[in-house]
Amino acid sequence: MKKIKNSDPGRETTPDEDWLSWHPAFFEAIQLELDAYRDTLKFEYQHQLTTEPLRIDVVIIKKIKDTPIHKNIASIFRNDNIVEYKSPDDYISVKDFYKVYGYACLYMVLNDVKISDLSLTFVESRHPRKLLEYLREIRGYTVEERTPGIYTVEGDILPIQIIESRKLPAEENIWLKDLYHKLEIPELRQITAEIRRHREAALAYLDILFRANKKNFKEMMKMRAPTLKQILIETGITAEWEAQWEAKGEARGQAMGQESKAKEIAKNMLQGGLSPEQTAKFSGLPVEKVRTLASECALVI
Repeated sequence: MKKIKNSDPGRETTPDEDWLSWHPAFFEAIQLELDAYRDTLKFEYQHQLTTEPLRIDVVIIKKIKDTPIHKNIASIFRNDNIVEYKSPDDYISVKDFYKVYGYACLYMVLNDVKISDLSLTFVESRHPRKLLEYLREIRGYTVEERTPGIYTVEGDILPIQIIESRKLPAEENIWLKDLYHKLEIPELRQITAEIRRHREAALAYLDILFRANKKNFKEMMKMRAPTLKQILIETGITAEWEAQWEAKGEARGQAMGQESKAKEIAKNMLQGGLSPEQTAKFSGLPVEKVRTLASECALVI
């Protein structure tokens, strides 16, 4: 019978041996070895870590290795950079820290990346007091706030930083700083002006700001501030999305995920001054459904 290489270096086996499943036998063997302690130990075979797929929030990869990034939030960046983000009503716990650290190790193995090419970034809007205390007192790390809102963690093989987004300087990090649900009217004016200046502003960013800060947005609009419709038109987003929709039809709505999400975005667009036709194109919903939503919301079309 022809010999073939096994996955173990230097060992040769027959084809039939390659189909042997050793793990169930090992599971029985380890239980037999510890048989005297069966009342003390619990054995679980192929323990499932999570019911959902493991996902990293954001991975930022340098297109050209070792390119320096001269930005305060990216000073620790290496070639592959893992970012964990927490929404304004959430925070980074000690468990979150270990979870993301574990993700980094998995990412390294599954993507054949060197540990020396990775960095970890955690972003939240609250002050991470408990986590910083834990890292200093329990892990023995050195933690310093070298620039406002950015805590650099030293003492690990991985470069680590924790970003308190609300403490970041607005002149340098307005997009992260204002990704918040309790923006004051001066802040809304500032970020709205910034959105109007930058064409790269995303629809999702606009949508979440309007939804999370409805009360103050309404107050700002009474002061003759621009509507969502005006912002979209002036930044050129409207024209770009209309062109895409001619080719994609309802694909955008599917890409956004569940229909309920598309409906919520559509309602906010209608309230922001978009027509049912424009809203249908942006949200991926049929125009008839958008008109129904408008009626339900008691909007005048």
